Amino acid sequence: MVTWITLTGVGLAGLAGLTPPALTGHGGGPAPLEWGTGPLTVASLPRVVQVAHRGGAREVPENSMAGLTAAYARGTAQVLDLDTRMLGDGTLVVLHDATLDRTTDTHGPVRELRLADWRKVRVRPEGRVPGTWRAERPPTVAEVLDRFGGRVVLMLEAKDPQSLGALAGLIRGRGLARSVFVNSNRPEVARRAHGLGLVTQLWRSAEQLRTDRPARWASYVDLLDVDHKARDADLVRAVRSGIPRVWAHTVVTPAQRDRVLALGCNGVVTDAPGRLARHPVKRPKGFRTAGAEPGR
Repeated sequence: MVTWITLTGVGLAGLAGLTPPALTGHGGGPAPLEWGTGPLTVASLPRVVQVAHRGGAREVPENSMAGLTAAYARGTAQVLDLDTRMLGDGTLVVLHDATLDRTTDTHGPVRELRLADWRKVRVRPEGRVPGTWRAERPPTVAEVLDRFGGRVVLMLEAKDPQSLGALAGLIRGRGLARSVFVNSNRPEVARRAHGLGLVTQLWRSAEQLRTDRPARWASYVDLLDVDHKARDADLVRAVRSGIPRVWAHTVVTPAQRDRVLALGCNGVVTDAPGRLARHPVKRPKGFRTAGAEPGR
């Protein structure tokens, strides 16, 4: 059971004390209203997308059910991002690091835990996160899919590549293969995910983008997730690669967002979705959207 106490900050006051929406999922009752004849899919996303990175890690406790619920309820992001890890017994859970040390009240490698151990772990929000949050157990991937699957597009990073088959099973078993991006930094993992019928995402650092040739991945990557700190030329090469979606991470200021959009990216992955939503997009002077012809 997740308890959500209060949120603070501009645009969040209306959510203070709000009970998380009653969400139903796989085996949990009728399909959400948003589904219509099926779940909300990647194809339904707007032309320019905002992603709540780890739920919006500067605004909510990262990778927590309460944080994801807050991001979903606020509606400032069209995609919810989270990280996945595998326990020693094969259970897939939601956590970024390979150890429990940074974000929970427990220490040690995630891989040494079993599900019974995981249920005793509690999230420890960072001090910079606004508001008051009651201790809660970090979720399993199945729990997140059951709560949000089909209601909002999800982005799941497979931190443990060996978990890809199990992750595909959870996604496809719930009819969510077209509703979830499966993310990795490794092209070979993206190729495997594509072969499993999943929507594939590949993220690359600024350093990697210096020598990358993204066009080589266009046949099996649906979303290229690029570092906003990359050089203009590297971002433009990514935009012109033939990969249909190019989003930039991890953006925290309106100026960072405006630059990558002006260079042709069609989405941003951000730790501060609420902050960005309060500032309309401004295209910097001298920039022309990559690939656009003069006069258009």
